[in-house]
Amino acid sequence: MEKESRPGNAPGGKAFKPFVADQAKVAEFTPKAIVLGAFFAVLFGAATVYLALRAGVTVSASIPIAVLAIAVFKKVGSTILENNIVQTIGSAGESVAAGVVFTVPGFLFLSTAAGGDRFFKYWPILALSMAGGFLGVLMMIPLRRSLIVQEHGKLTYPEGTACADVLMAGEKGGVMARLVFNGLWVSMVYKTLNSVFNLFKEIPVYIWSRVSVWPNATLNCEIVPEYLGVGYIIGPRVSGIMVSGSILGWMALTPLLSLFVTDDQLHQQLLSLGFDQQWIDSHGLNEQFYRAYIRLIGAGAVAMAGLMSLTRSLPTIWTAFSASAKSLRAGAAGAGAVRRTEHDLPITVTGIGSIVLALLIALFMPGLPTRFPGSLLLAILIIAFGFFFVTVSSRIVGLIGTTSNPISGMTIATLMGTCMFFLLVGWSGDAYQAAALVVGAIVCIAAANAGATSQDLKTGYIVGATPWLQQIGLMIGVLASTFAIGITLFVMHRSGWGPIGSDRFPAPQGTLMATLIKGILGGNLQWTFVFVGAAMAVMIQVMGVSALAWAVGAYLPLSTTMPIFIGGMVHFIAKKMTGEELEGESEISSGMLYATGLVAGGSIGGVLIAALSGIYWGTTESWLDSIKSVFSGVLEMQGPAADLVAVLAFGVLAFLLLKTARKKLADMKG
Repeated sequence: MEKESRPGNAPGGKAFKPFVADQAKVAEFTPKAIVLGAFFAVLFGAATVYLALRAGVTVSASIPIAVLAIAVFKKVGSTILENNIVQTIGSAGESVAAGVVFTVPGFLFLSTAAGGDRFFKYWPILALSMAGGFLGVLMMIPLRRSLIVQEHGKLTYPEGTACADVLMAGEKGGVMARLVFNGLWVSMVYKTLNSVFNLFKEIPVYIWSRVSVWPNATLNCEIVPEYLGVGYIIGPRVSGIMVSGSILGWMALTPLLSLFVTDDQLHQQLLSLGFDQQWIDSHGLNEQFYRAYIRLIGAGAVAMAGLMSLTRSLPTIWTAFSASAKSLRAGAAGAGAVRRTEHDLPITVTGIGSIVLALLIALFMPGLPTRFPGSLLLAILIIAFGFFFVTVSSRIVGLIGTTSNPISGMTIATLMGTCMFFLLVGWSGDAYQAAALVVGAIVCIAAANAGATSQDLKTGYIVGATPWLQQIGLMIGVLASTFAIGITLFVMHRSGWGPIGSDRFPAPQGTLMATLIKGILGGNLQWTFVFVGAAMAVMIQVMGVSALAWAVGAYLPLSTTMPIFIGGMVHFIAKKMTGEELEGESEISSGMLYATGLVAGGSIGGVLIAALSGIYWGTTESWLDSIKSVFSGVLEMQGPAADLVAVLAFGVLAFLLLKTARKKLADMKG
């Protein structure tokens, strides 16, 4: 494409010409595009549930879906607009899943009297997912002209622009798809050898003893491909910041606490937090210190970092909100004869849709603390919070991208505002904890989906898509993915790797949201450790380092952040070897595409393996255990030898990523 036709280079935003001309008649909203998009919405929604439960992070799905759409349609033929509809529908699944996993698992961790487990059921989760997903799409309809069109020279929407590059470079689709598929198959084979056949350990570990000079210090690494891919994608700086938080917790604070806290004091602390004696007896001291103290410190750090992130965004928030309000007031005057590439769904869809959504929430949403018409006030509060943070999210991702969007901070602010409102009207105590999380969940899902929706609409604007068809496609993506997201949550929760909240599925954001709600409404939060974490987050931010990335690392186990850090180091080494600038990393580089395949393959494989662990031959042994038992004693090793084999296997995986990342797309043949 000619450089001057790109929106960022068009002075004043004028004379921009999309890839497909406005008057062109090109196939777009076809049955094959809808079906494939819905399939990808389900697939990437399930993969996102798995990844977010394990590591508390997500990866944008738009680019890999665009690449895969080009590859799938290569034999039967497709247009660029059909491929765009596929990625539009498909990416909705990833964003809705992210919002769900960041909040809904919190129902499991509320106080017993709150009855959160009554809401962690399929139909309530489906209702929350749909309400938040549709709210995010509805609110973006009137904002598209202001944010995507009128400010396309100022708001770059990096993922959306990169996705448009992929679609417009369709002739390279073979090369790009091959890289993604290579990463996916390598990841799934590795995952099978590791998690099914026990060919090597999943977590090499060395723990210093209680009586050593470094008591209970822990060095471990969960050598799974999805974490390696995530680390490469987020880069060395962010991954390094994350692992530094975990190092502080597991290699500094844990040994320090071990010097002053006796085993009896440690066990009493765990019992006060709801852990039983059986759990204490089955876990090592390092894990006990993490659960008793380190995780509370990490929760305080994440909460403070999220609030600071939101505070720093206040100028952008105000600009976004005021500009969008002006755009809405001027909307009727600028309507005129609508061209195909400027044809949105009518503003009445947003108005009527919001009214219907508010009524449905007020009448049928489980968990609300009052009946209709009193519940209508709470529904209006949800819509108001939703519109505000949809506007905020949509503008912020235009500046800094979806990955850096402070969704957690917005959700924390929503929860705190909701809890304060509850206290003002006399809704205090454990009984109202679930209601506060209902509000937070819907707003979080809406904000997450709005951020991804904005990127998709930017992609459509560049390639010349029809906006109203994209908006319908987004609703289809929400509808398709919500049915699968709830099922995936339950498969993970009830699998042999579960339940959610266990070592394999820590669900960091969900536990944080529950901790905050209990602290404000239930008075069950141990504020000392939370304030220590908050103070640490402030210290990190004052040093000029991203407090949010560091705080997430402080909350997560070292075994999770270490492989992510290794992925970041592979990124760093690849850039040094090729002479490229780290800050100039392209969203469509060979390493990025291969790493995306690693994440997708590891996550999809993880979902399937977790499902196997929950399916039983008879009454005593799961399919996964049956397969493992065949190889037990043949492929399993113990001690340092097992750790060495595992490290070597992960080294081979990292080498394959490095080898691929050194290649340039321009030099590769399809």
